[in-house]
Amino acid sequence: MDVNGVGWITAIIIGGIAGWGAEQFMKSSMGLLMNIILGIVGAVILNAILAAFNLGFSGWVAYLIIGFIGACILIAIGRMLKR
Repeated sequence: MDVNGVGWITAIIIGGIAGWGAEQFMKSSMGLLMNIILGIVGAVILNAILAAFNLGFSGWVAYLIIGFIGACILIAIGRMLKR
C-alpha cells in the first residue's frame, strides 16, 4: 500500500523527520512518537485539503514538505485549543 506515493515504512521515517522539523520550527517539545504522528497526520490532512483544490503531489520530497507544513498547522491548532 502507498501513502502519497511512498511506502508505509518510508512514510513513518519521513513523517518523523517532518514532525521533528516542525517541532524545532514551532519551538515545542513533543517526543519521537508524537513527531511521527504529527508528520504523518499533518501530511495526510494537508494532502486531502490540497486534493480538494485539484493540487495533488506525490513522492517523498512532497511528502516531507507537506508533512512539515501540516505538522506546523497541527501544533498551532493544539496551542490555540490549549489556551
